[in-house]
Amino acid sequence: MKKIIPILTVVCAFIFTFNGKKYDELVSSRLSTDVAICLEGQDCGKLIQSSASPSLANQKRAPNFEKIKLSEGSEHTVNMLNMGQGGQMIFEPAVLKVSLGDTIHFKSVDAAHNSASIEGMIPNGASSWAGQLSQDISVVLDTEGVYVYQCDPHLVMAMVGVIQVGEAINIDEIKRQAAIKKSSFMMNTDRLDNYLSQL
Repeated sequence: MKKIIPILTVVCAFIFTFNGKKYDELVSSRLSTDVAICLEGQDCGKLIQSSASPSLANQKRAPNFEKIKLSEGSEHTVNMLNMGQGGQMIFEPAVLKVSLGDTIHFKSVDAAHNSASIEGMIPNGASSWAGQLSQDISVVLDTEGVYVYQCDPHLVMAMVGVIQVGEAINIDEIKRQAAIKKSSFMMNTDRLDNYLSQL
């Protein structure tokens, strides 16, 4: 019995001290998280770090999306694709900023896609639209604000797009609706948030 007590003391000392650190410090450092908090008007790439792991400060950054510029001209083309630069089942370009009264031509480059406005995600008073599968559709946007649209059969894959017409006067409502809408995405769950951050 006398031999067991010193062994237990050594084992306990090893458990509570590892590489010169106490056990609770090791657990604390592993549980700490470094997060980037992005509030409106602030730099989205700024890291807010916990005190437990300052060494990660230069390793993790929130994505910093380049703001989209106003597209030139009064007519714009959006291709409906199975695969594009931004991934699978995508509108390209996926984010547009246009002027009031501009026309958007949705082109059915690949079959089985359409473009349809999303209820509650267009400006108040704006006309909705719903194209047929595998058919081109042109839409004149004559109400200022942010429009979010989808491909009906590929919504679960987050095949959505965003257009800002003039000023983004309804952006707060769009963001609220986006938080609800993305729960229906089975993949690309951050796609809509990423698009909205480009406005």
